[in-house]
Amino acid sequence: MLENVKYTMGADPTGKVSRMFGVYDEVTGLDLRGTFIINPEGRLMNAEVNYYNLGRNIDELLRKVKANVYLGAHGDEACPVRWQDEGDKTLKPSAKMVGRVYDAMK
Repeated sequence: MLENVKYTMGADPTGKVSRMFGVYDEVTGLDLRGTFIINPEGRLMNAEVNYYNLGRNIDELLRKVKANVYLGAHGDEACPVRWQDEGDKTLKPSAKMVGRVYDAMK
């Protein structure tokens, strides 16, 4: 089956990378399901770690990637949970927003 894969795949046979990201379970020898978004400067922008048998949502991952790209150019804004794409409502974080995010999104 894998011989038909048309894109580069990586492997971590020693668990070095898994340990580096904190997803290697020493007791079982298995990796938790980790998803990490790292920007071009090498900064970790998002980390999500799920248990072995919980899948990840590609639509949510793509939303987070787009949001991080957007925020790279608009660093004074925040993309709320329902933000999907440029043009959607964003927030300007401040002390005035504490406890008022829901109202600001109306």
